[in-house]
Amino acid sequence: MAAKTTLNAKNLETLGAPRLAELLIEISTGSAANKRRLRMELAGNHSGAEIAREVRKRFASIARSRTVINWRKVKAVTADLETQRKTIVDVVAPDDPKEALELAWQLLALADPIFQRSANESSSIIESFHQTCVDAGVIATSAGVEKDALADKICAAVQNNDYGQYDPLIAAMAPALGKDGLERLQALFMQWSKEPEDKVVQSGCQVLGWSSQGAIHEVQVYGNHRERTVRIALQEIADAQGDVDAYIAQQPEKTRKAPLVATDIARRLLSAGRAAEALETLDAIDTRSRVDAPIEWQLARVEVLEALGGADEAQADRWKWFEQSLNDVHLRAFIRRLPDFDDMEAEEKAFAFAQAFPEVHRALAFFLHWPALAEAAKLVLKRKGELNGDLYDLMTPAAEALAEKHPLAATIVLRSMIDFTLENARSSRYKHAARHLVRCASLTSHIEDFAGFASHDAYVTALTSRHGNKRGFRSLMP
Repeated sequence: MAAKTTLNAKNLETLGAPRLAELLIEISTGSAANKRRLRMELAGNHSGAEIAREVRKRFASIARSRTVINWRKVKAVTADLETQRKTIVDVVAPDDPKEALELAWQLLALADPIFQRSANESSSIIESFHQTCVDAGVIATSAGVEKDALADKICAAVQNNDYGQYDPLIAAMAPALGKDGLERLQALFMQWSKEPEDKVVQSGCQVLGWSSQGAIHEVQVYGNHRERTVRIALQEIADAQGDVDAYIAQQPEKTRKAPLVATDIARRLLSAGRAAEALETLDAIDTRSRVDAPIEWQLARVEVLEALGGADEAQADRWKWFEQSLNDVHLRAFIRRLPDFDDMEAEEKAFAFAQAFPEVHRALAFFLHWPALAEAAKLVLKRKGELNGDLYDLMTPAAEALAEKHPLAATIVLRSMIDFTLENARSSRYKHAARHLVRCASLTSHIEDFAGFASHDAYVTALTSRHGNKRGFRSLMP
């Protein structure tokens, strides 16, 4: 049973409305965001129209603001946008979906003034706008909006998608548009693509950033920008219509042989039951013998091969690509398709191959990710001289993973980072090297046999002898 002091709704109810009201006033003092939330809740007690007015007031305030949004303010701005978005979806939409849809459009329109005063990129802010696109699509479906008018609005929005805020809009609105609306939207973009250039140039220039004197602009080559916008829009419409050929037609001929573009086309052809064409598309590019072939292309090709009944060829490709890259995705897929007991033999063969792989760090990463910690420890002890202690993003998690059951291997990994730091006089890492040395000391009691490697005391003695002149490090040594 939860204690009476546990913070939950039931316990807070025992305080009573008057005391809760006092606490809310106290908590909201000094917090504009909390005050806005409380005012929103009060408005909600009256009517949907009242809360819609509160949302609009907040939108107007955000649009007027000139405060630069640096990294410290990103969280607050995102929270503010999310509050307004959730209010539209949870409070306004159930009562008045048309009003909610209009508010969603107004929220999306805030992207320009917000990003124009943003000093850095933030994924959280753009994600809020992207979710608003998704919400707007759901609301539009229930609002019964006239399809031509909706298509017009979507087309105008996508034409001014300077910050990517409308990227998911067409896909999100497809159910609300339906067949006729999508055809209308397609026609609008085709018409826009044929308009004289000066009609597009009038839309201005793109803001690249801000200086103390104001906006820094760059005049774009709008023809290219417009062509790209139209092409992407028509591709999204084709996807919504399930028209693979229309999607392919929007890909320039020279890009269809790019591995990732070919992969996108092939997956659509496969979904449409056109596996043979999908394989032709994938094989039109010269990547089958390349070590660095994109894994997306590789996975698509084996999927297409299996659809065509070429399971053996698909398995051969999986093993070939595993040997080239040690990518565990290929090995897992290969093993899943083997009969019982054959999988263990294949795993042993893969481990033996990885142990001898020329790039020791890729092999170590493979064993850690599999996971096969005993194999990782074996690799470390066998190929100690090849370890690069500069790769701390790999070595640090490797030491942590090996410490419990393979303390000697963990110690060797930690020593590789210590040695690199001191031998290269990386003073900024001295504190980390000292911490690694402390960790080595703590592992000593768990090591029964140093197997020919120096004991901890011997290692420290040698370290002091070689790097005794590095006072910055010596001052940090335990």
